[in-house]
Amino acid sequence: MSGLEGVVAAQTILSEVDGLAGRLIIRGHALDQLAGRWTFEQVVGLLLDGFFPDMPEDVSGALGAARVRVFAQVAGLDAVLAARPPVEAVRALMARLPDGDDLETALNLIAAPAVFTAAVLRAAGGEAPIAPDAALSHAPDTLRMMRGSAPSAGEAAALDTYLVTVCDHGLNASTFAARVVASTQAGLGSAVLAGISALKGPLHGGAPGPVIDMLDAIGEPQNARPWLEAALDRGERLMGFGHRIYRVRDPRADALKTAVRLLGRDSEGAAGRIAFAEAVEQAALAILRERKPDRPLETNVEFYTALLLEALGFAPSAFTCVFAMGRTAGWVAHAREQTAGGKLIRPQSLYVGPAPKAAA
Repeated sequence: MSGLEGVVAAQTILSEVDGLAGRLIIRGHALDQLAGRWTFEQVVGLLLDGFFPDMPEDVSGALGAARVRVFAQVAGLDAVLAARPPVEAVRALMARLPDGDDLETALNLIAAPAVFTAAVLRAAGGEAPIAPDAALSHAPDTLRMMRGSAPSAGEAAALDTYLVTVCDHGLNASTFAARVVASTQAGLGSAVLAGISALKGPLHGGAPGPVIDMLDAIGEPQNARPWLEAALDRGERLMGFGHRIYRVRDPRADALKTAVRLLGRDSEGAAGRIAFAEAVEQAALAILRERKPDRPLETNVEFYTALLLEALGFAPSAFTCVFAMGRTAGWVAHAREQTAGGKLIRPQSLYVGPAPKAAA
């Protein structure tokens, strides 16, 4: 079947995506019970629980130490690598980490996207990388390493909410890629590299960036309807709307919309941008209902991801890297779950090519 839609390829205790109900469950907790309430470190502990015999009760200190360890690899960030797209530079640095299946390897991989993304963005701007502070939590340290100054409590909370919101999402393309590689017993590092390679694609983790392009092209609220209608007339997709699984609103969009609105309280500029984006959202939803009444096309996680990451100062070119900061925890957990089963993933294909010609 094209895209394997409807095919069950794994049993998992990690997450359930209920597209009809618009619900995401992560290890027994609905997303709205986690986002904005649990820290990223707590959710890492939740995802990895039971997969490592030496797992600490609180991973905060261990994750901080992992950030310090992986920073040593930033020395390999030369001018050639820094000139690459951020996700490619981050992937290359992650490939320098030792592979393995132990807890230290897992935490190094989860810590790495934050450390490497900050270093890559600073290098692209001609600035020296900033070393991690193991005493800080993951989200504020990430923003501090990128900016060179401490973020506000609201900014740190917004990034923390984002990382929790995207930490796992069923058997999506990148998670399936990670599980396939893990099933060969290649190691957690190899599985995560497969995940980030799949995430890089514009149909997966590369999708939020074009939302910013769309908003910039629209420019003013009064331009929203004519611009959006013209895009649909050209056969283009409206970025940030519709999802392959969800048939109602994406619950992750709701979690991020709340976080974005909280950010807007601290910044007049951010508040104006958010109000503009909400006007575009309402125009888009109205047009989609008019033109495609039989298709449930609601706001998805890409729309408010773009607004939140933009407000935090991340360049659109780095949005996929920030996605990887959260999703790597899910990839590691899925990889461990897959190897525990001990089964090599080996589906069959149906040959539809020409038959060999019979000999004369």
